[in-house]
Amino acid sequence: MSWPTPSVAATSSASEIAAEIHNRLQSLPVMDTPNVRGVRRAFSQALRREDGRLVIKVARALRLQYGYRSVPYELILAHQAAFRLLRERELEELGRGLDSWWSVDSFARTLSGPAWLDGLIGDGVILKWTRDPDKWWRRAALVSTVALNVRSQGGRGDVPRTLKICRLLVDDHEDMVEKALSWALRELVAHDAGVVKGFIAQHQAELGSRVKREVGNKLRTGLKSPRNRVS
Repeated sequence: MSWPTPSVAATSSASEIAAEIHNRLQSLPVMDTPNVRGVRRAFSQALRREDGRLVIKVARALRLQYGYRSVPYELILAHQAAFRLLRERELEELGRGLDSWWSVDSFARTLSGPAWLDGLIGDGVILKWTRDPDKWWRRAALVSTVALNVRSQGGRGDVPRTLKICRLLVDDHEDMVEKALSWALRELVAHDAGVVKGFIAQHQAELGSRVKREVGNKLRTGLKSPRNRVS
C-alpha cells in the first residue's frame, strides 16, 4: 500500500503529530510490517525538513504514550539531525520497558548500535548495560555490537569492542543473552575468524553449548545451522 505524504503544519506540536501517526496506524486494514513501514515512511518524508528536536519529541510520544517501538525508532534513524541528537539519556528513555527479544533487537539494531558506531555514545554506556540486573538490557549490550560488524549497514569490524562486551557476558546463561552472545560472535567471524576461534577455545568452560555449537558451525561452514540448508 502506498501512502500520500501527510502535511505537517508549521504549528503542529509533537503530540499532535504523534497522535496523527497513531491514528493512521490504527486505521490500517492490516497492521503488518509493510503497511506500518509505509505509514512511517510517509511521515519521515513529511518531517524531513523539520528540526531534529521535534522528531525526537514525536518519537518519544509514540514510544511512551502509545507504546510503539519500530515506528519511533525508524523515524529517528531516517532523520539525520534527530539521529545525531541521540545520547545516553535519549536512548535509555526510548528503550524503557524492553521486555522481549523483538523489542531489544529493534532498539539495539536501529538506535543504540548505530549510535555507538557513530560515536554518539561511548563504550561506557554499553558497558553499563552489561551489568544491568535486567536481562533485556544485557541482551541490548550484545546486540548493539552487531552494528559494529555488519558491513551492509556501515559496520567496519571492531574486534576489540565486540570482544570486550562478549567477555563480560561470557558466563551469563540467560537464554536470550546466550542467543545474543552467539549472534555477536558470529557477526565477527567475517572480520577475524581466527580471533573468534581463539575466544571460543579460551572460554570453553564458561560458554553455553548453544554458543559453542552455533559459532562453531559458522566458523566451519559459514552457517549458523548447516543442517537447515536447502540444497
